[in-house]
Amino acid sequence: MEFKKKNLTLKKIKIKKMEKTMITTSFNFEGFRIIKYLGVVRGITVRSRSLFGNIAGGFQTIVGGKISIYKNLCEQAREEAFTMMTEHAEKIGANAVIGARYDANDVMSGVTEVLAYGTAVIVEKN
Repeated sequence: MEFKKKNLTLKKIKIKKMEKTMITTSFNFEGFRIIKYLGVVRGITVRSRSLFGNIAGGFQTIVGGKISIYKNLCEQAREEAFTMMTEHAEKIGANAVIGARYDANDVMSGVTEVLAYGTAVIVEKN
């Protein structure tokens, strides 16, 4: 069987970085109007605690107060999911995300998924 190579031309698409101020939990932006809805965008990450993290977290729960080991893990997971959602929106041409939300679920004991999602839109100043 012989495969023929096709002469393909790929266009370079310049992806503009979205400003974090253009991501909101609201469904509109004051001073802007939505000119196009591009659909749902999301970013998902799955994280687990290490054995060391569990031991250190266990000691922190004995003392009480803020459990920085778990707080840092949660913050890293949220930031990663948020960044992936933003990149997804940029990739499809959005300059804003409305209705942004987070969701988290246990996949199994010690393993958690964090999902950031929203609606990608194109907005312009009024």
